[in-house]
Amino acid sequence: MVSNPLPALARRIAQRRWVMRTAPIVLRLERFVRWISRGRHGVLDLAGLPSIEITVPGRKTGILRTTSLLYVPRGDDFLVVGSNWGSRKHPVWSANLRAVGTASVRLKGEQFEVTVTEVAGMDRKRAWDLAVEFWPGYEMECELSGGRAFRIFELRRG
Repeated sequence: MVSNPLPALARRIAQRRWVMRTAPIVLRLERFVRWISRGRHGVLDLAGLPSIEITVPGRKTGILRTTSLLYVPRGDDFLVVGSNWGSRKHPVWSANLRAVGTASVRLKGEQFEVTVTEVAGMDRKRAWDLAVEFWPGYEMECELSGGRAFRIFELRRG
C-alpha cells in the first residue's frame, strides 16, 4: 500500500516563513472547498491533514461563528492551537472558545458537540510538545509571533 506523501510535504512547507503570508489566500480557498464539498472537506483534508470546523457563538455578539482548523489528534480527543499564522495577536476564535464550555464540531461531514477545556499548567507543556511533534511549523509560528504563548484547547466529544 502506498502512503500519502502530502502530509509530510505539507509539514515541511509549513515550516517556511513565506507560507505565513499566504494566509488570506488559503483562508479564501478553505471557505470555497468547504462550500463545494458541503462542509465535508477543507484544504487541509486535501493535503492529507486532519481538520475540523468549530462553531461557537461570538463572545460579544452571540452570533454563531464557524472556523476551520488543523487539529492534533489526542486519542479520541482533539487539540487545537491558536497560532493565528504566527500573528502577535490571539485568533478571535480562541477568545470565543474561552468564553464557552461546549462547541459544535463538524468532522468529515459528521456534526457533534464537544466540551472545551483550555489546557494549562503541566498539561499545557505536554500538549504543546505533542502539537509541535505533530505540526513542527508551530515552533516557527511561535517565533514569528514574538514568543506569544498560543492558547491550546482540548475538545472532547460530549
